[in-house]
Amino acid sequence: IRRTRTGLPTCTEPRRAGSKYGASPGTSPEKWTALRRAPGEMGFIGDQVESIRSMQVRQVLAQIISLGMIVTSALIIWKGLIVATGSESPVVVVLSGSMEPGFKRGDILFLRMSKEPIRTGEIVVFNVDGREIPIVHRVIKVHERQESAEVDILTKGDNNFEDDRLLYAHGELWLQQHHIMGRAVGYLPYVGWVTIVMTEKPIIKYLLIGALGLLVIMSKD
Repeated sequence: IRRTRTGLPTCTEPRRAGSKYGASPGTSPEKWTALRRAPGEMGFIGDQVESIRSMQVRQVLAQIISLGMIVTSALIIWKGLIVATGSESPVVVVLSGSMEPGFKRGDILFLRMSKEPIRTGEIVVFNVDGREIPIVHRVIKVHERQESAEVDILTKGDNNFEDDRLLYAHGELWLQQHHIMGRAVGYLPYVGWVTIVMTEKPIIKYLLIGALGLLVIMSKD
């Protein structure tokens, strides 16, 4: 209670609880509960946002470095396989059914490239000029040139009716040694379907990469 200049006593209205939150005096109990709810009760997304904010800068940097080390290790292993096998692509995925029933779509082939001459009956993976994706087919003919020691190679898919000359670059009837990426020395059935799905549906690949990266960054171990 205070006195005004006229001497008459007046009183100020007490501050209503919760007015600092911007709520009107008539706010219902349900709205009060929502306004006063803790950040951790805002659901999964809110929890993750608060978790990221609470992490120290050093911890975030450490997790990013860990992710970089994982990627670097994978690249080192891949380069090591290239050196050990002599093939520029030691592991390939069968993308079609042209080699059925021996190899089915989704099988993984392990390749090795040696200096031994290519022989009829071997399964090879080769590149064709103008095509980005290598082809895995069987060697059906080999012609050795005595004067130059070069080798002409003709291939065919086990499940195809004709040889691969229609697949070769324009004007080429034979493959040369430099077209061969490697010989098939082993395989794993169906494992390559993961690669096929991620190639045909890139959104799945990006989601997996993002999830793995987020998992590594947010890991506190």
